Amino acid sequence: MGKLILIRHGQSTWNAENRFTGWVDVDLSEKGVLEAEKSGKLLKELGLEYEACFTSYLKRAIKTLEIALKIAGKESKYTKAWELNERHYGALTGLDKAETKEKLGEERFNQYRRSWDNPPPILDKGSKYSSHNDSLYKELKNVPDTESLKNTYDRVIPYFEKNIQKYLTLDKNIIISAHGNSLRALCKYLFNISEKKINELEIPTGNPLIIFFDKNLKIEKSYYLDKEREKKIISNQ
Repeated sequence: MGKLILIRHGQSTWNAENRFTGWVDVDLSEKGVLEAEKSGKLLKELGLEYEACFTSYLKRAIKTLEIALKIAGKESKYTKAWELNERHYGALTGLDKAETKEKLGEERFNQYRRSWDNPPPILDKGSKYSSHNDSLYKELKNVPDTESLKNTYDRVIPYFEKNIQKYLTLDKNIIISAHGNSLRALCKYLFNISEKKINELEIPTGNPLIIFFDKNLKIEKSYYLDKEREKKIISNQ
């Protein structure tokens, strides 16, 4: 079986400012660029060839992939898919997380941020952050106004099964450069994580996670390439 590399984009400018980002197309911070470069060095040390690479429509994920591939000495060729976008944070988009937690209270804040199927209030279509006003999505018929992690899962997994999984079964290595929640959704599927435990999964920015599969596409082993910044991999398997 092929190997799957998952990379959460390097720190973005809004990550650095502790703001809910979602579908807003913010750039990498200086730290994020360094994290993307480190990802590239780690991929180069790994020494694998990659049949295909996938990323979202958002520049922070795209740039992370482009930088990493360049540093690794690989061809910068990839497929962009809106289905791999970050979760849409609805009316929380653009808000400071600490201030929002204080305003909403810890229980409701955690429900919106980490529950499986409880989306935040919808974002007004007239908001400057609304994706309805973004030319990136002019061809997309069902632009979301908010999403739960379940909503994110319901677009990420069908895309993975239709467009990415086939490469793994053909013994091809794949890279996906995406986001905290779109990768959490994919990890829920791959590692068979329960709805209750998925809120415990943390994915570090700019640290490639390599996953090895058996012939039945079940995970044999997985680990982060940067051991100093690794997080616990939650699994029910």
